[in-house]
Amino acid sequence: MASVYYEGVGRRKTATARVRLFPGGTGSIIINDKPLEEYFRRPGDVTHLLAPLEAVGMKDTFNITVHVKGGGISGQAGAVRMGIARALLKANPDLRPVLRTGGFLTRDARMKERKKPGLKRARKAPTYTKR
Repeated sequence: MASVYYEGVGRRKTATARVRLFPGGTGSIIINDKPLEEYFRRPGDVTHLLAPLEAVGMKDTFNITVHVKGGGISGQAGAVRMGIARALLKANPDLRPVLRTGGFLTRDARMKERKKPGLKRARKAPTYTKR
C-alpha cells in the first residue's frame, strides 16, 4: 500500500528536517515519532512552524510526519517550517507567491561564527593591558 505524499527538506543553522505531507488527513503532526505538542513544548515554536499552513489556509488538510535532527529547539522548528513550505509547493505550485511573500521559502543563512585563534570567542578579545 503506497500512499501518496509530498516531501520537502528544510534546513536552519545545523538542523535538518525531512517533512512528508499526506493529503486528505485530519491535521495530525508527528515529529520523530512524537506528537507536535510533546516534541515542541514552547507555544512560540509551534506557531512558528505552523505559519506556512496558516498562510495558505490548509491547516487541517494534511497529515504530516517529520524526521528532524541536529541543532537546537528553535533551529529545528525553523527547519520544519521550511520543509513544510517546500512540501506545500510540491503539492500545489500555485502557492509559490503566497509562500514567497511570507518568507517561508527563503533559507536563513545565518550560522554560528567560528572561534578565531588568539581570541576567547568569535570576537571577544583578551583584556588589553598597556604595561
